[in-house]
Amino acid sequence: MQAGDLIASDSRHAAPSDAELDRAWQVLDEVMDPEVPVVSVTDLGIVREINWQEQQLRVVITPTYSGCPATEFIEQTISQALSEAGFGNPIMVQQLTPAWTTDWLNQRGRDRLEAYGIAPPVGSASKRTLLGEDPVVRCPHCKSEHTEQLSEFGSTACKALYRCIDCREPFDYFKCI
Repeated sequence: MQAGDLIASDSRHAAPSDAELDRAWQVLDEVMDPEVPVVSVTDLGIVREINWQEQQLRVVITPTYSGCPATEFIEQTISQALSEAGFGNPIMVQQLTPAWTTDWLNQRGRDRLEAYGIAPPVGSASKRTLLGEDPVVRCPHCKSEHTEQLSEFGSTACKALYRCIDCREPFDYFKCI
């Protein structure tokens, strides 16, 4: 027998179960985005798929945008969390098509953003702004819809800076992409 050869018992392992996939999703529910640490990678919808590839967990992710500086860190964090949970060395796959959209952000993520003080995306990603239609952005502090945009860019490129006219508090708005 040579190094790397399979022994007979190795080829008879049972196929991984759906319960293990559910557990992997639960692990990823706890992996937070490094730029907005109150939303998980599953809240954001960047984890597109988890499946088994020859007894090894395969994770498909779509970065929020192709030049996102946190993508490599997010992949490493996902891989580390799954490894620590007993999933070995998962296969990480980047899928750029279709491009990520804020439409993939789940309701829990939207609620978490607002509780953190960031207004979640309004509606769905559309081309309304090209037609001069600004979204009505609700203040995450006092819930007023009487707000104004101060800058197209906030603390990161995916956010705009707004201010509430009623409570006068500035806040980030997670733009529809």
